[in-house]
Amino acid sequence: MDAALSNLDWSLIQSFLAVAETGSLSEAARQLGVSQPTVGRQVRSIEDHLEVTLFNRQPRGLALTETGKALLPHARQMADGLRTISLIAAGRSDKLSGPVRITASVFTAQYQLPPILAQLRAEEPEISIDLVPSDKTENLLFREADIALRMYRPEQLDIVTRHIGDLELGIYAARSYLDRVGRPETFDDLFDFDMVGYDRNDDILRGMRELGLAAQRDWFVTRCDHHAVYWELIRAGCGIGFAQVSIADSDPQVERLFAQFPMPTLPLWLASHEAVRSTPRIKRVWDALAAGLLPRVS
Repeated sequence: MDAALSNLDWSLIQSFLAVAETGSLSEAARQLGVSQPTVGRQVRSIEDHLEVTLFNRQPRGLALTETGKALLPHARQMADGLRTISLIAAGRSDKLSGPVRITASVFTAQYQLPPILAQLRAEEPEISIDLVPSDKTENLLFREADIALRMYRPEQLDIVTRHIGDLELGIYAARSYLDRVGRPETFDDLFDFDMVGYDRNDDILRGMRELGLAAQRDWFVTRCDHHAVYWELIRAGCGIGFAQVSIADSDPQVERLFAQFPMPTLPLWLASHEAVRSTPRIKRVWDALAAGLLPRVS
């Protein structure tokens, strides 16, 4: 079975894996960045080559046959081997040119990174940047990103990390909102005003409860889990909310409230796979990110 697989073009095996793991031609196509008919042709091609049926059609997608299930671990083993080759090869590149893929939270990608990346591009025009704004965890082991900016310390083996510092949080509201409704005189007065919070994400609730406040979801009259949109809601005057001090203090539309009140901080970590961390172009981007972010943390 392994010998039969080894004679196949890698793209066919990649399509088989994607369909097997998603159960859908369309989802596999989106994952691979190709058209659905292409994935369908590749699946039929591998079935023709091996003279087997790998999938059964069902009302809600495709399901592996017994033969497909038997092939799956071998195909995954081949994929793991190819990823290892890719990591080793990338780690041996000595060129200060080529692509570097960065993943960061949506808020960090939108508000922190653009000026840092613009300066880097001016200084290193041969390095291209793929920026992936995402609040999900991209897998550095599988090269879904070369460098990750995370609000926690990754603990996977083979991952190199650096703690850049801690992002200070503050309480803010739009000046237009405060001019309209007045300003709270004491911290307890805050909760007599409109509050902006998260929807399904409970980070704010947990943070407030850790401060001894019996916070409830209905304390917040405007709610949104998308962090960049959340910040824009505060700026627009929906009420009082929380934001990174390094971003909010430079915005003339908002005003900080109770600056002396102790607030939790957000740790900021850089992370990369050890096999590629020393690659010149990745090291250059890593150093540029660290230098650009340092003035923004405490």
